Amino acid sequence: MSGTELNKYSKRITQDDTCLYRYEVCSTASGLARKTCRKYQVGIVSTGWEGNTCNMHLNGLVSQVKQGVQDASIISMIFHTIGVSDGMSMGTSGMRYSLPSRDIIADSIETVASAQWYDAIAAVVGCDKNMPGAMVGLGRLNR
Repeated sequence: MSGTELNKYSKRITQDDTCLYRYEVCSTASGLARKTCRKYQVGIVSTGWEGNTCNMHLNGLVSQVKQGVQDASIISMIFHTIGVSDGMSMGTSGMRYSLPSRDIIADSIETVASAQWYDAIAAVVGCDKNMPGAMVGLGRLNR
């Protein structure tokens, strides 16, 4: 890709001398070799959890996404965010949390991606609350 800088964000911590030592310590603890530190980095976010029928299968899918990203020689890191099930909380006071969960999802994706300097995000979501929340977070990041 000529003229396209794939590690536009991650290079801030992988190639900036003021951050490089910290990053190398963290990446070594994560099992990354020094030579891989400068590669393009993708954060893979999952709303998977066992208590939500819409999302209970997502962690398995996330593992497959991670493998595909790694097969392309790209660094990938999985992280999680919340997911509220309307089906579980319908008719209870738990419904108060359904719509606000979209903002929490968006905020958490934006927070992790920005704090960790990921170049891209792959969101693996599974219901009508998680998907819009993830899309808002991705839109804010514009990655």
